[in-house]
Amino acid sequence: MKYTAIVEQSGNNTGIPVPDEIVAALGAGKRPKVVVTLGHHSYRSSVSPYQGKNMLPLSAANRTAAGVAGGDEVVVGLVVDDARREVEVPTDLAAALAAAPEAKSAFEALSYSNQRAHVLAVEGA
Repeated sequence: MKYTAIVEQSGNNTGIPVPDEIVAALGAGKRPKVVVTLGHHSYRSSVSPYQGKNMLPLSAANRTAAGVAGGDEVVVGLVVDDARREVEVPTDLAAALAAAPEAKSAFEALSYSNQRAHVLAVEGA
């Protein structure tokens, strides 16, 4: 499914609005997991409500990879992403979790987003 939108940027928040009819046509609920394509760049995300609209978050890394900025008109490709989301755990974090079974269990119980946040924190250290 493709549509045209303007990249919205407000302070540190950047996203792409998704019309209600597009969300409905995807047929995956109000917060569908999707693969977003902007030009030749694709990334996994979820449609989320933000300030009364359906929005796709657009990180600085994805803006750079897609060559877009706030205010740009873009053609957005969306497909439902029903593939399992798994975080790639760095070797050092995997070793630390293996050495602490309770921590490993707690980590594995986290959502994909929360696991990813912890992995990004470790990688950024």
